[in-house]
Amino acid sequence: MSSDNSSSLKTYVDSATGAVQSALGSLTGSTADKAQGEQARTNAASSQESSHTVGKFGPIAVSPSGGVSQDDPARAEGSWNQTVGSGKEMLGNLVGSQDLKNQGIQQNAAGKGQEAQGQLSDLGNGMGDRVQGALGAGLAGLTGDKAGQAKFQDMHDDGKAKLRSAQKDIEKEAQ
Repeated sequence: MSSDNSSSLKTYVDSATGAVQSALGSLTGSTADKAQGEQARTNAASSQESSHTVGKFGPIAVSPSGGVSQDDPARAEGSWNQTVGSGKEMLGNLVGSQDLKNQGIQQNAAGKGQEAQGQLSDLGNGMGDRVQGALGAGLAGLTGDKAGQAKFQDMHDDGKAKLRSAQKDIEKEAQ
C-alpha cells in the first residue's frame, strides 16, 4: 500500500493553509507568499481529487493508495435484476402483455432496492474499515508495531477503495 496516503483531512488543512498564506501575501504585498499560497491550494485540490478517485474493474475497486475491495454481491444481483426487469417490461410492451410488463416493473424495482442495499453495506463497511484502520495504525505506530501498523494501513486503504467505489456508483446513478 502507499506510504503517501492522500488524506481528506490533510488536503483540507493544506488548502486552508494555502488560503491563509495567499491572503497574507496579498496584505503584505509579497507576491512570493501569495504565489506559494496559491500553489499550496492548487496542490491540495489535486490531492483531494486524487483521494476520491477509484478504478473499477467489474465488481473490483482499486484506490490510488493501493486499496482493493470487492463490491457487496447484492450490488451485482440488483443490477442484474434491473436489467432483466427492464427487458421483461420492454418485451411486455412489445407483445402487449400487461402481466409480463408488470413483472418487469416489479423485478426492476426489486433490483434497485437490492443494489441500494449493497451500496449502503459497502459505504458502512468502507467507513468502518477506514476508521478502524486509521486508529489501529496510529496505535500500532505509537507502540512501534510495524507489522500491525502495515496491517491496519491495508485495512484503511481497502476500506477507502470500498467506500469510494460505492460513492462513485451512487453519484453515477444520481446523474
